[in-house]
Amino acid sequence: MPTPARNIIACLFLCVVAATLAAESKHTTDTETGIESWEWREHGVTLQLGQITPGLAQGFYLARGFDADSADLFARNCAFMAVLRNESAPGKLRFHLADWRVVAATQTQPLKLDAEWQKLWRRRGVPTAARTAFHWAQLPIEHVYESGDWNMGMVSMGRKPGERFDLRFRWNVNGTEQSGVLTNIRCAADDR
Repeated sequence: MPTPARNIIACLFLCVVAATLAAESKHTTDTETGIESWEWREHGVTLQLGQITPGLAQGFYLARGFDADSADLFARNCAFMAVLRNESAPGKLRFHLADWRVVAATQTQPLKLDAEWQKLWRRRGVPTAARTAFHWAQLPIEHVYESGDWNMGMVSMGRKPGERFDLRFRWNVNGTEQSGVLTNIRCAADDR
């Protein structure tokens, strides 16, 4: 029997993956769950972000062996499910998350990446199996996608629940630098 957390995860994945085609940016809100998602599509590349509520993020990592304080720490850092696709770009799409930036008011910061989290998890004594589960749930830090390839994973924006920001992201196709911006993204409200 599905649990409410599994239903929310399934809905989140379906909301993000099933977003319809758009010329530029698109924002949607699931009427049943209230989870918001954003999509940017251009030049054969698509980036989709779907909110992960703090309660869902905390529960996800508690179920993977995290202690409550460590799971809560991740949950309060504005998590999203990200889907990046090379739908029809004219060549290999290469990206590196270290090049992406969160912009809020006058502050610009990098995403909080897996390597940074892993250092923190080791210091906090998070078990190896839990750290491994965390690593595999994250969007890869860098990757190359052939046409038709895609991947999904969590990303952490390092913002507080309910805060708004823009996301500036970059990639290259066959060595040509490209970029996009998703605007007015909102971290999920604290639901715990």
